[in-house]
Amino acid sequence: MNKRDAAQAVREWLQSEKLEARDVEDQQAHLHMHVKYPPSKRGHLFNVVIPKNRSLILVYSVTRVDEGQQEEMKEYSEENSDEWKKWLHDTRLELTRADLDWVLHVGSKVDEVPGPLQAFNLSRPIWLDGLTQNEFMHTMRRVWLTKLSLIHRIKFLFGTGSGKPGPVDDWNKKKGQVSTRKSKPTTNEPREVDTDETGGFGRDFDPADWA
Repeated sequence: MNKRDAAQAVREWLQSEKLEARDVEDQQAHLHMHVKYPPSKRGHLFNVVIPKNRSLILVYSVTRVDEGQQEEMKEYSEENSDEWKKWLHDTRLELTRADLDWVLHVGSKVDEVPGPLQAFNLSRPIWLDGLTQNEFMHTMRRVWLTKLSLIHRIKFLFGTGSGKPGPVDDWNKKKGQVSTRKSKPTTNEPREVDTDETGGFGRDFDPADWA
């Protein structure tokens, strides 16, 4: 499957699953879409990208950790530094076993103790010679369920938070950079994506709804 056929197929699959989507202007991609998944008012923002220089499609989702939860993590790390390091270590192992690529944004160390988990990015590539509707939709589902698992882990130990997204040191360093990506509506259904990839999952999001 070439990139043009892949892009057309993805649009048709998203429409058939009634998933809201918007095109994103991206000079480095043949296709870049924001997709709301799962298809509900509490769906999260997913990115679906076909890079110009790769023969693959990438599905990824970024989650920002709640400010209140970050504060709980700080207190926990100060009182139980070894347990906090173990929690981060176990989280990394769990994500690796999920057969996904991942990035954890962790706050700066204080006295050799890592800061709070501030955000995480989960992704999975599908090479175009193996792209099918089944593989694409199961990839969306796998990224979502792994994300949901980590949300459960955070809420179980650090509570529901304050409902306000917390800081992300890595992103703050890039504030001066201008983004070249702009979101625009697709011409066909589905239409609108009313969620934010930098948003948190505090009090507004109950993972029990999806368990």
